Amino acid sequence: MDGAPKASILLVDDEAKNLYALRELLGSLEQNLLLANSGEEALRCALNHDLAVILLDVRMPRMDGFETARLIRERARSRLTPIIFLTAAADEMGSVFRGYEVGAVDYLVKPLVPEVLRSKVLVFVDLYKKGAELANEIAERRLAEERVRQSEEKLRALAAHLITVREEERTHIAREIHDELGQVLTGLKMELMWLAKRLRDGQKPLIEKTKSMFRLIDLTIQSVRRISAGLRPEMLDEMGLVAAIGWHAKEFQRRTGVRCRIKLPHEGETLDKDLSTTVFRIFQEILTNVARHSRATRVDVEISISDERLTLEVVDNGVGISSHRLNDGKSLGLLGMQERALRFKGEIDISGSPGRGTRVAVLIPLAGGKA
Repeated sequence: MDGAPKASILLVDDEAKNLYALRELLGSLEQNLLLANSGEEALRCALNHDLAVILLDVRMPRMDGFETARLIRERARSRLTPIIFLTAAADEMGSVFRGYEVGAVDYLVKPLVPEVLRSKVLVFVDLYKKGAELANEIAERRLAEERVRQSEEKLRALAAHLITVREEERTHIAREIHDELGQVLTGLKMELMWLAKRLRDGQKPLIEKTKSMFRLIDLTIQSVRRISAGLRPEMLDEMGLVAAIGWHAKEFQRRTGVRCRIKLPHEGETLDKDLSTTVFRIFQEILTNVARHSRATRVDVEISISDERLTLEVVDNGVGISSHRLNDGKSLGLLGMQERALRFKGEIDISGSPGRGTRVAVLIPLAGGKA
């Protein structure tokens, strides 16, 4: 026999000589043989061991084989254990049906044929071992799946932390640019105004140079505002998500020439700051994809907010997203949107067909999402 774990076989008979004979007949199988000389002892063995098969004598005092089998079947640990009934007389064959009713899988008449007994027992031993191997494989697979799930949760938590840190850093940089550079440029413009007022009419080259410097300073101020708004729109913090969505759609239309039709709800309750930032960043990524890939001439934007959920839908009339790109696991933009939505247990549905545009629907539950 190989080094595989031994299966336990329960032998039940009230006569010691019969137990001895069974042990001798089955000893060559090299399995773990458990002996019980009564129904009560058999029940104790069934409670304490996982059994491959039970060989059970029908006629026993106090508790016969039928009652023992019935009680064994009532216990969870032994409910599915195969039971082979052993009977000493052919006239007991009338009780075969009763044996099957209480859960027997086979019926053998004494005197037993050694080869038949061993072959029948070996079948159930092999089944037991294969079942144990399968159970181990299932347990190992579940353990591996649990480890993968825990790893995904850790990675998702790390991604959420990185998003939060990045948003905080962008907010900080945006305010630094807006406040520090804005103040410096404003001061520089005031100094230039002071200088321009003191120039005489005859100093035309200097007057032209100051006008050029005024234009350069104004352009720089606009650039500072644009960069600051790109990092963290003041509109999002001061006016909320709905206003920021409307503002960004108009800015997108002004920059790209793509006509935007916007349907926004009335300003209601204020949403959580992190949730508002998440939805706004998803919206930014959607419009970025429209500008880069869709070749659209019109974009329809609709956002709705109820007590239960927030829904953002963006539909363009462009070339339509391809199935290849939709299923491309390396598309960082789409993955980023999905991760942002999952942070709030939301989902993103993207659909499209060639020549018929693309539809992106963002659905985020609002349980506790309102500030």
